[in-house]
Amino acid sequence: MIGLFVNNLHKMVDFYHDVIGIDIEWDREGPYAEFKHEGIRFAMYERKALQQLIGKDLSFPMGVNGSFELAINVGDPAKVDSTYHRLIANGATGIYTPRNEPWNMRSAMVTDPEGNIIEIASDFWE
Repeated sequence: MIGLFVNNLHKMVDFYHDVIGIDIEWDREGPYAEFKHEGIRFAMYERKALQQLIGKDLSFPMGVNGSFELAINVGDPAKVDSTYHRLIANGATGIYTPRNEPWNMRSAMVTDPEGNIIEIASDFWE
């Protein structure tokens, strides 16, 4: 499971559901939400609740979070462009526009509302 610790659970759930397109069944209650995605568990938990749960003060990144990325493989390299533009139009913040990488794939990057990096990537080509 991949878990994101977030400041604003409602805003982040809405972004990942409405903008990224990941299904969720959530009653909008409590500090935890888990998305429905075949093959991977993806969840969010409120940062303030995490600190209460473990009883320690924690620090979290500010701005663009350079400590990890979530990568979405869209298959066909042409889909990187359309996916990037759709995400930007729906509220994602761009880091870099679609480009061909020297390792034979196409990619672009955006951030979610709390600065977590999301890579949009294609399959490799020969």
